[in-house]
Amino acid sequence: MPAASEPDPRFAIEVRDLAKHFGDVLAVDGISFEVARGTVTGLLGGNGAGKTTTIGMLMGLILPDGGRITILGHDMPAERAVLLERMNFESPYVDMPHRLTVRQNLEVFGRLYRVANLRDRIAGLVADFDLTAFVDRKAGQLSAGQKTRVALAKALLNSPEVLLLDEPTASLDPDTADWVRGRLETYRATTGATILLASHNMPEVERLCDDVVILRRGRIEDRGAPEDLLRRYGRDTLEEVFLDVARGTRAENAETARPNHEEAEA
Repeated sequence: MPAASEPDPRFAIEVRDLAKHFGDVLAVDGISFEVARGTVTGLLGGNGAGKTTTIGMLMGLILPDGGRITILGHDMPAERAVLLERMNFESPYVDMPHRLTVRQNLEVFGRLYRVANLRDRIAGLVADFDLTAFVDRKAGQLSAGQKTRVALAKALLNSPEVLLLDEPTASLDPDTADWVRGRLETYRATTGATILLASHNMPEVERLCDDVVILRRGRIEDRGAPEDLLRRYGRDTLEEVFLDVARGTRAENAETARPNHEEAEA
């Protein structure tokens, strides 16, 4: 095993004792977890559990108050400039500039990520994501489903090795949401990329994720593969497990759930 201070090549993401305060609020309370290369890990928790703050720190957009983040063997945020060319992010809550067309937005982001052969890359994404009918329309004039397709195309512009997703199918109709999930599955399968997915959609998590980290009040409450969590909590669906954790309850027939994943592995 590598020394504790050295990145482990098995993991695309390593988080150690990560903490963040906002005034008197402890949003993230010393969490530690890893994401194995080439896997999809779900980051679950109710509103205020610390999911979005954690993703912001992984992107280098929020500076942690304590702990360490290593992504692809590099320290974040110290080596953010190097890492961002190999990462990307998508969230329906972050809009692209409304006055720019879809094509202009993709060109701007492509230059920021220093994408080689940018014109060809954009043409390929326009075809793959069926953007032709509105690629020269202003982003502010798109429907929610169209915006999602464009946002996902933007997120894959630089062929990221690590993809961070914050509620990628929120507010989408079932058909569009299924389309997004299928694209993510295809991207992971064809590129070997690592995906960290924050979501409230439990069927989506069961479909996409190899591993699940459940946050509650800024701490890791439990962790495991979806099927392992179902067995441990004695539940039929991940949504029932989520409710048990969110409410601080356990099913009567559940096995004893580990209260803290890090302590369980100590």
